[in-house]
Amino acid sequence: MDQDRPPPTAPPEDPLSGVIREHRLWLESLLSEGLRSVAAACTGHWHDREALDAWLQQQFAGICCCQLLYVIDMQGRQRSSNVSRAGIDAQACGQNLSGRPYLSGYSQARNFILSDVYISRFDRRSCVTALHGVRNPAGELLGYLAADFHLRDLPQIHKAAESPGRWRQIKGDPAIRQILFQQERIGSAMDASLNRVHDIVHELITERGVFHAKLHYGSSRATLWLNADPRRYRIHVLDEITDPSVCLAYPRDAYPEDAMVSQAEVRTTLERFVNLRLGDRVIYLRTASVNVINGLVGLNFSCDGTHYLPVPEFLEKDHRFWFGG
Repeated sequence: MDQDRPPPTAPPEDPLSGVIREHRLWLESLLSEGLRSVAAACTGHWHDREALDAWLQQQFAGICCCQLLYVIDMQGRQRSSNVSRAGIDAQACGQNLSGRPYLSGYSQARNFILSDVYISRFDRRSCVTALHGVRNPAGELLGYLAADFHLRDLPQIHKAAESPGRWRQIKGDPAIRQILFQQERIGSAMDASLNRVHDIVHELITERGVFHAKLHYGSSRATLWLNADPRRYRIHVLDEITDPSVCLAYPRDAYPEDAMVSQAEVRTTLERFVNLRLGDRVIYLRTASVNVINGLVGLNFSCDGTHYLPVPEFLEKDHRFWFGG
């Protein structure tokens, strides 16, 4: 019976992990190639620190973007001085680096290791350390050539992570969840005008170039992002977002062709926000957002729990899903 059962499928990789993995693989290929010949020649100078330092200093300028170059043995002890643009620092020789988190895994006999990104304790910038194996003529691993790089100096893949198109639930402040059933929703000024507010926001999204709208129900305000000016947001307090004249402040703009949410779905989504805001006195919506370009809604509830999910999936869930019964 078990032989007929299909093998389990691995969960799909989220976009953020995919971009990070792709970038790491590219950097590994780039940096390992640049360090290979330098590491190979370290074998002949292994037992002569001054010769090793001189070799590293000679090769330093040829390693693109390198901040620091040094050699460690298999016990994690530094065999060379630190070599940098400032010259040779002999005081670093002999220090034990085995406890440094960016050197974890150096003793696994791999020929090349690229550390995870870490924050330098010296200049508080994001860095990576590349380790290339140094082997004797018999192929035995003697240690590693180590090169430190500032992430900002390295070539970059011009590809950014996208928002995952799946449901994400994020727990909030435990102190708020602990007293959840000791509090009830107090009606805000916006609660008294929800339909008017949503009608105005609907027009701003479908006809006035707003692609992302966030409604703060408790504090009675709205935050808007425009297609024509996406790097700056606009804030409107209650008397502004309840006045239809606010539409005059936003020129007509055709609904974006690359929107992942239809205009009809925008209307239905806003109507569902009303239900989640007023449907229960204890569990209720504090803030909600809709982004028609990435197709996501964001929901923050009185328990301080937050959900991000695609609009079609959000519209599939009825009142009973959120509140039970």
